[in-house]
Amino acid sequence: MDITEIQKVLPHRYPFLLIDKIEELVPGQKAVAIKNVTMNEYFFQGHFPQEPVMPGVLIIEALAQTGAMAVLSLEENKGKIAYFVGIDKAKFRKKVVPGDVLKLEVEVIKVKGPAGVGKAVAKVNDKKVCEAEITFIVGR
Repeated sequence: MDITEIQKVLPHRYPFLLIDKIEELVPGQKAVAIKNVTMNEYFFQGHFPQEPVMPGVLIIEALAQTGAMAVLSLEENKGKIAYFVGIDKAKFRKKVVPGDVLKLEVEVIKVKGPAGVGKAVAKVNDKKVCEAEITFIVGR
């Protein structure tokens, strides 16, 4: 899926749409997305101008958006919003800098009613840079 197709599913827009492409999608189960990190990102103006580093919270948000693609691609969730409601077991392993290509992988591991949990991993060059469990609720 390209950015146009992603925007049909997610309500996010610039500057908060943080995924560029979906490489793999199994509705309700798994999504794999790509985020191309460039020097033109708005957050590098202040984080940090002399040594740009992508903020960890934005990596987590990109993972949450990837997970949202997995759950919102289910037919019964079309037109709904996935609200990000929790982060557990988050770990940041390496910094993400301009020129990196973030591979964002989220597997939905538990669903109960409108709520669920995803196992999320972000990688650069097949090396883990971040991991977390993210909790979401699907609503209107």
